[in-house]
Amino acid sequence: MIHREGIPTILVTLAFAALLIFAANLTDYTIVHCSAYTLALFLLVLVLQFFRNPKRNTPVSIDHVIAPCDGKVVVIEEVEEPEYFKDKRIQVSIFMSPINVHVNRYPMDGEVKYVKYHPGKYLVAWHPKSSTENERSTIVVENTVKGKAILFRQIAGFLARRIVFYSKEGDKAQQGAEFGFIKFGSRVDLFFPVGTKINVKIDEVVKGGISVIAEI
Repeated sequence: MIHREGIPTILVTLAFAALLIFAANLTDYTIVHCSAYTLALFLLVLVLQFFRNPKRNTPVSIDHVIAPCDGKVVVIEEVEEPEYFKDKRIQVSIFMSPINVHVNRYPMDGEVKYVKYHPGKYLVAWHPKSSTENERSTIVVENTVKGKAILFRQIAGFLARRIVFYSKEGDKAQQGAEFGFIKFGSRVDLFFPVGTKINVKIDEVVKGGISVIAEI
């Protein structure tokens, strides 16, 4: 399945591929024909794999916070969270390479309490300052049964220059359901209360909608 956010890019890629093949066919050189077809196929496959949207059967649990995206855990540390909680939190960051699925999913059930988009820079996604200086969106979901809230943040990277999010304050978040998409290499940060049991380690590869990041 292809994600709806990819349709415009796929159409542009198809148009470019058709133009490339048309131009190549104006010549009589076999090597030009082969090169054009190969490049067109490569670009189309690259775009299709980036915007793939595989079905995920989320193991829903009120006690678990699941990975909001595919990728590798690159940060686990105690930090000051200055935007919403304004206190110390445990930050867990997941880096998405261009070959990862870039669909973003709600990490837990609850009510969306806060949503804010921040324009910004495009530092590489693993840069420590990308969490506060890059283009990003901040979303807070409160688990009303447990009475606990977590903050998660979509962060654009050097290649990712468009963040898409569907959340609005007051929405009901459903664990595993889509809340957004980031195009071309990026990162998602999660902020937990100090003392939260974290179930992942640095360099661990996680799967969005499946892997259990923490227990609340």
